[in-house]
Order: sequence, then C-alpha cells, then structure tokens
Amino acid sequence: QVQLVESGGGLVQPGGALRLSCAASISIPQFVIMGWYRQAPGNERELLATITPAGNTNYADSVKGRFAISKDNAKNTVYLQMNSLDAEDTAVYYCNAGRFIDLDWSNYWGQGTLVTVSS
Repeated sequence: QVQLVESGGGLVQPGGALRLSCAASISIPQFVIMGWYRQAPGNERELLATITPAGNTNYADSVKGRFAISKDNAKNTVYLQMNSLDAEDTAVYYCNAGRFIDLDWSNYWGQGTLVTVSS
C-alpha cells in the first residue's frame, strides 16, 4: 500500500515562510506526477504545483513566484517551499501522486498538513 506522509505545517506570521515535505513509501520516480493541493474551509481543493520525474514543474497562478516544488529522489520526498505567506494561504495542504499500474491509473493522497497564516 502506497503511503504519502506530509509534514511541516504549522502557524506562521504573514510574510513568513514554511517548507512542507511529502515522504512517499515507494521510490518517487515510479510516479508519473506528484503535486501539492490545498483546501481552505468552504473551498474546493486547489491544485498548486506539480513535478514530474524529469523535474518539470508547473504552478497555479495564485502561487507562482512564491511557492516552489522540488524533490529528492534519494529521500523519496517532495517539498513545497512557501514564501511570502498571507492569510489567504491558510488551508490544509495535501500531497498527491499518480502512477500507472499496468494500464490502470492509481491516485494517492496524503493525510494533509494544516498551514495557518496569522499574526
């Protein structure tokens, strides 16, 4: 059973930074894509950033220039560096990964980590 475990959330002041980590229970190059989402109360889950095994990245306009996704294959971990945080970034942040098993697409989620931006 594939597991994704997020960590690094917490309380941060406006303008501050946090780095989230997502540790996978399998070698991350096995995933076709990995990404970070977030969900604020009353809102739909929002895709923030993705990264491929080749290291290609994409970002939502809402976080472009402030957030950076990266990976460490040796640690089977994907990161989300978040800078210049403001109250609108308060949400539960989720790690996501997808891969093919034979011809079937399998999608995996972590349990989420809460980020609260407040003074």
